[in-house]
Amino acid sequence: MTEPHNSARMSPAAGYRLRAMTAGDCDAVAEIRVRGWRHAYRGMVPQAYLDGLDTAADAERHRARLEHSDGLVVNLVAESGDGALVGWAAFGPYRDGEALTGDAELYALYLRPEYIGRGVGRALLTEAVRRCASAGRPRMLLWVVKANTRARRFYARAGFAADGAEEPFEVDGVTVPEVRYVRDLRG
Repeated sequence: MTEPHNSARMSPAAGYRLRAMTAGDCDAVAEIRVRGWRHAYRGMVPQAYLDGLDTAADAERHRARLEHSDGLVVNLVAESGDGALVGWAAFGPYRDGEALTGDAELYALYLRPEYIGRGVGRALLTEAVRRCASAGRPRMLLWVVKANTRARRFYARAGFAADGAEEPFEVDGVTVPEVRYVRDLRG
């Protein structure tokens, strides 16, 4: 599922350069993820949890994951024309509990909120799907917060559909249901 680490791909339709995430990107990716959570999940998860998200700690987790990577998880970043990071996606094998399957999973896709609707998310998702299909993965799955209608519409427009699976996760004592979406990558 991996391509050369330094490979970069232009997304002409969106005008963004997509490339592999490096350790030097961890601070910016953490900021994108934390701001993304605060924007996307406001009113869906406890505000105290969102307010308590720590960008520095998140950056350290990203650095540790990159340092100990086995190459199964791919992290892509999107750069704007001026070189600023504006989006991040992570994908790899689908996790069925502790087991990895032959399917792919989109683990994360976050943007700087001001870049929502500008094609960055579409470019990152399209590249993730392309790479997973090229690697022979039969399907790509993802989990999305059930109440996040904006994200659910985004994934539906990209060919994903809810498959009926639902799982709750707990955030500060509040149950937040997620639904699973799937897209066939064969043809």
